[in-house]
Amino acid sequence: MPTEGAPVVVELGPGTGAISAAIEERQPPRARHLAVELDRGMADYLRRTRPGLEVVQGNALALSTLLAERTVPAVDAVISGLPWSLFDRATQRDILDEAAGVLAPNGAFVTFAYSYTVVMPPARRFRRLLHEVFDEVVVTRTVWRNLPPAFAYICRRPRVTGGVSAPRAIAGG
Repeated sequence: MPTEGAPVVVELGPGTGAISAAIEERQPPRARHLAVELDRGMADYLRRTRPGLEVVQGNALALSTLLAERTVPAVDAVISGLPWSLFDRATQRDILDEAAGVLAPNGAFVTFAYSYTVVMPPARRFRRLLHEVFDEVVVTRTVWRNLPPAFAYICRRPRVTGGVSAPRAIAGG
């Protein structure tokens, strides 16, 4: 989470807002924090309980479009709480490509995972995809006090994929 200047942070899958609260505690005063939530009921809940949060009801698969509609040309961090191990490979890849494509040159993609999922085939596939999409993938230590225990992936420098260099410009931005 950038702690200086006026960073733009996008949160994917904020759910009830637990991670949103931690982001808000750490963000500098001029930061812009957008939370992309697919479920309309959860988006409405976040609007009621987190009035300072810019809630975007939409699909992470359309992240670049959602940001372009809000005149956001690039973001400093994408922080994800999405349940990656529940997605098929194509969905994992498409969302990762969207996230990588909106990052500013020094931006980072951060997501967390629960330690018990690491042996699941979709979780192993996701970890391989992270290395395909990003040049740098750092795995944090496991936080055992979290229930369930969790760790994070911190990813930087999107790789060139499909003949197109990431990050890509956002249409209209």
